[in-house]
Amino acid sequence: MAKKRITIEADSGNVFADLGFADAKELSLKVELAMEVNRLLRQRGLTQAGSAKALGILQPHVSDLVRYRLDRFSVERLMNFLTGLGREVEIRTRPRAARRARSAVRVLHLS
Repeated sequence: MAKKRITIEADSGNVFADLGFADAKELSLKVELAMEVNRLLRQRGLTQAGSAKALGILQPHVSDLVRYRLDRFSVERLMNFLTGLGREVEIRTRPRAARRARSAVRVLHLS
């Protein structure tokens, strides 16, 4: 039996870019922000109804948020959720490190 060759490609660091999405950076940022919102909601032990009240949205929209169906949420709206949950959101820019091939957008969780 002949051995099958498996081709392995290095990823770009952004799964959405690897899958060919045109708005890969925005999608990645939205997921990272939603992860932080969901972490805070879980940490507070809120139900979806309680989460809806805390965020000022309808419960079905909370369902979309916790399932990462993020089409209805902009980056700005997700950042507003974070500030409403008592978090500060900081946006910084800086020169790209010489060793990096491309610039990145990151969300850092600071306690």
